[in-house]
Amino acid sequence: MNTSVTFGDDAVAALAAETAAKLAAEGVPAALTAGRADLWGPDAEQEAGIRLGWLTLPTTSRELLPQIRELVATVRERGLDHVVLAGMGGSSLAPEVICATADVPLTVLDTTDPDQVRRAVADRIDRTVVVVASKSGGTIETDSHRRVYERAFRDAGIDPAERIVVVTDPGSPLEAVAREAGYPVVLADPNVGGRYSALSAFGLVPSALAGADVEKLLDDAAEVLPLLAANEGNPGLELGAALGAQALAGRDKLLLEDSLSDINGLPDWIEQLIAESTGKLGKGILPVVNADPNGAPDEFVVNIGPEGTTRVEGPLGAQFLVWEYATAIAGRVLGINPFDQPNVAESKENTSRILAEAGDEGPLPTGAPVLVDGPVEVYGEVPGGKAKDLAGVLTALLDAIPGDGYLAVMAYLDRWSAFDTPTGEDASLDELTEAWQANDPATLRALLAVRTDRPITFGWGPRFLHSTGQYHKGGPQNGVFLQVTGAVTDDIAVPGKPYTLGRLQLAQALGDIRALTGRGRPAVRLHLTDRAAGIAHLLAVAQEL
Repeated sequence: MNTSVTFGDDAVAALAAETAAKLAAEGVPAALTAGRADLWGPDAEQEAGIRLGWLTLPTTSRELLPQIRELVATVRERGLDHVVLAGMGGSSLAPEVICATADVPLTVLDTTDPDQVRRAVADRIDRTVVVVASKSGGTIETDSHRRVYERAFRDAGIDPAERIVVVTDPGSPLEAVAREAGYPVVLADPNVGGRYSALSAFGLVPSALAGADVEKLLDDAAEVLPLLAANEGNPGLELGAALGAQALAGRDKLLLEDSLSDINGLPDWIEQLIAESTGKLGKGILPVVNADPNGAPDEFVVNIGPEGTTRVEGPLGAQFLVWEYATAIAGRVLGINPFDQPNVAESKENTSRILAEAGDEGPLPTGAPVLVDGPVEVYGEVPGGKAKDLAGVLTALLDAIPGDGYLAVMAYLDRWSAFDTPTGEDASLDELTEAWQANDPATLRALLAVRTDRPITFGWGPRFLHSTGQYHKGGPQNGVFLQVTGAVTDDIAVPGKPYTLGRLQLAQALGDIRALTGRGRPAVRLHLTDRAAGIAHLLAVAQEL
């Protein structure tokens, strides 16, 4: 399958061509594929100098294939068919897309929600292999998952060294822990940032264990690689020029669609790549997934697949490389460093501070609710200060969105909870879908979207902190934020740590909202005192707005 970018709109095509021609005249395509670190200015050169390894992954990652094949063979021999990936951000999003597209099962743990983690741990523990993936080796969520699974394996009479595989950078703290414990270790290229790591060990190892053909993924990427050095017929250059030029022209809300595509879930991966790479210095491109275009002047719609005015076509391996290249190009057009994430650490530091200040068992600083509506408590300063109930809160938040802004819904809940939807054995597909939507917190985005012409994003916490979280804090300061947390009735201890998963999850939510309100952004937290009843009530209220 050929990889291409098509512009059906003459104005978009003309502006992209003009921008691409300017970049070509400056020698950018050849310089980028050669790994020149000075393309984003002197302030970015040091970081870029250790972050361009993704350009050669279609070739260099082939060195990993023998080790990966050996791991796959060992796992198959042991009868382990439940593959769990414990990883955040780039360590989890790419494998999720690869496995969904290949139609092979992969359980992704990128959460601190106790219910969601408990589901994974309770599922076929006797047939489970866990891939613990962390570039830095110090990711708090992934470290917690590893500790929980180590205890679960030992409690089941299983040696964790036969069930845990580690993917990390050379010399990381996680490598040292893994070597001491006797876990198999696959070392990733340290010169590749997390969100650019789809074709590295982070993308390949869990995907191969789950049953995906990762060699074909590299083949498809290698096929498009020669095009990326060219001044013409270069899909990465064309796409990056369009993204950057449209953003500069005011169309900085990137609506991502994937209709009629054989690739499943790629917009979620693109969201992380672009939001975290461009959202800084008050600039950036905001990706919006699962949204219907409404013709707003700041919208730019791109489709993955053969449909749409602006569309990107090609196999998954090539798509990964083209979007990474395009993001680097867009960074140059916007005048930002696409390889750092200067504001991601802020929420992490707030979380650590909140846990430290509260001590091992002290209450976390939740404050007092400003109002209570059934099973939903409302915390924070509601815009306008006049809301009397939950409907008033939601209306006030929608009204507070600036003309060029957006609303971000951030749910620190169990991403799989809607699977608990009670239905009869003979329920039709329509009935199952209706029941799912009535219990899925993500439905809130769609219900609110019909009541505003501004974009609404939805993110699961803490997953989104490793993607759009950077944009929220570093990008244009025109966001309004709605956070949803829930009561924890059955918590999980994190072995060797003074906190539980539920306590960590709430501290992460409080840490992030502290970072947002510290910037003067409107931010409200809804706390569900009963999760199931709270979700049902929240969705019912949103439905009636």
